[in-house]
Amino acid sequence: MALVRITQRPAPPLIDEIDLKFSDQAVRELEAIASRYPERKAAILPGLWIAQREYGGHLTPEAIAEVAHRLSRSFAEVEGVATFYTMYNKAPVGQFMIEVCTNLTCMVCGAYPLLKKFEETLGIRLGETTEDGLFTLTEAECLNNCGDAPVVQVGDVYYRKVGIDQVEAMIDELKAGETRTVVGLADAIVKVHLREGEVEKQG
Repeated sequence: MALVRITQRPAPPLIDEIDLKFSDQAVRELEAIASRYPERKAAILPGLWIAQREYGGHLTPEAIAEVAHRLSRSFAEVEGVATFYTMYNKAPVGQFMIEVCTNLTCMVCGAYPLLKKFEETLGIRLGETTEDGLFTLTEAECLNNCGDAPVVQVGDVYYRKVGIDQVEAMIDELKAGETRTVVGLADAIVKVHLREGEVEKQG
């Protein structure tokens, strides 16, 4: 059993000691989103999506510190949001994250044999990443598409009624392209936030 002393928890990174990675575009996006709210803390969620994109697919302590800095919040407040939601990756992941829904309907319709097939084809276990850094295999709680079970999410795309015989072709398809990536998903979500702001202005 591994023991962790909570009194030895690493201190948060100091903002003047880290290399800020937000591009000029990212800063403009965050400011555009934050300007829509009466308080800047309301932009923490989209700010973390921007950070997940800018930091290559996962949130390092430095990424969290940068969001906190740019929104004038404490590190603890932003970290609390980031660690509450499973949609933010707190550790490095592959370029593509394959999320297999194993909730009730998908389970009944063959999610676990499907998950096993992904493990065998990729040569990894659930929660692991392939050696080439391309794929991370995870379990999704519910993808809200029960009528098409079993469902697999990769990036912003749902694969519906996925059969075991489709797994190898699906992986080959992902290898051949650069869409549906973890970074691409974060970017797509940021763009949705920005579009919502434009709609509000026009309304």
